[in-house]
Amino acid sequence: MKSLDYIAPNSAEAAVALLSENGESACPLAGGTDLVVDLKHAPGDIELLVDVSRIDEFRGIEETEDGLRIGSMVTYGEIMSNPICLEKTPAIVDASHTIGAVQTRNLGTIGGNLVTCVPSADSAPALMVLDAEVTVAGLDGKRRMPIEDFFVGPRKTSLEPYELLVDIWIPKKNLGKPSDFYKFGLRKGQALALVNAAAAIDIKKGKIIDPRIALGAVAPTPIRALKAEALLANEKPTPELIVEASEIAVTECKPIDDFRASLKYRQQLVRTLTRRVLTRSVEIASNR
Repeated sequence: MKSLDYIAPNSAEAAVALLSENGESACPLAGGTDLVVDLKHAPGDIELLVDVSRIDEFRGIEETEDGLRIGSMVTYGEIMSNPICLEKTPAIVDASHTIGAVQTRNLGTIGGNLVTCVPSADSAPALMVLDAEVTVAGLDGKRRMPIEDFFVGPRKTSLEPYELLVDIWIPKKNLGKPSDFYKFGLRKGQALALVNAAAAIDIKKGKIIDPRIALGAVAPTPIRALKAEALLANEKPTPELIVEASEIAVTECKPIDDFRASLKYRQQLVRTLTRRVLTRSVEIASNR
């Protein structure tokens, strides 16, 4: 790998300014688990690494009056051991456990996983079912958006030039919401998901309230199964209803045939994983 210049700014504003001043020759560095590999094989015009991993406003996990804030530079290892996440966002913890090896989880960041924006990103479905929002910083200051709006296409986010992902927010009303995550890969560890799925629901007076279903590796971006959610809303959580919702979820996906799995196999995985995460979420909600 060729030699690169390196700067570690101490604020989001300074990092954005450096990226803007240096244009296409500069690149932000977070955990580096994806970027360093890319630079070894195709460095392109990159001459400067802007290390954002030490910026305080990008770090930390804290519960506030608005909800749970997770800094974009928080590692999977931090999420897996954090008492607030373990208690109030277990699906995000479960997703973190499935990512890479121990070394990757201790270095890789949740923000990096989202910015890389591969369809199989494991953190995305678990965040989507909790109605997460993301904050980004750019030349015009900061803005916040629903996480679904952050994903545009394979490896393409809605980040404008020189914008950086600052943090992820889980609304207070969704902290502790019954949820579940499941990933299926070709092996138990260090595998890309053939399909991943997450669900979150509440049950009030015996009926499902605010159902959420999210799926990964089945479309150009992680998606919500909106039609399946609509079927579940305000209905009694019966096994038959869950099976029907799982069938509808299959129709909302656009999986591909590739060397890792066929389209039909991925459709069957969507059917099975959706049923599993919904069933588990109902069990948790029913036992509260």
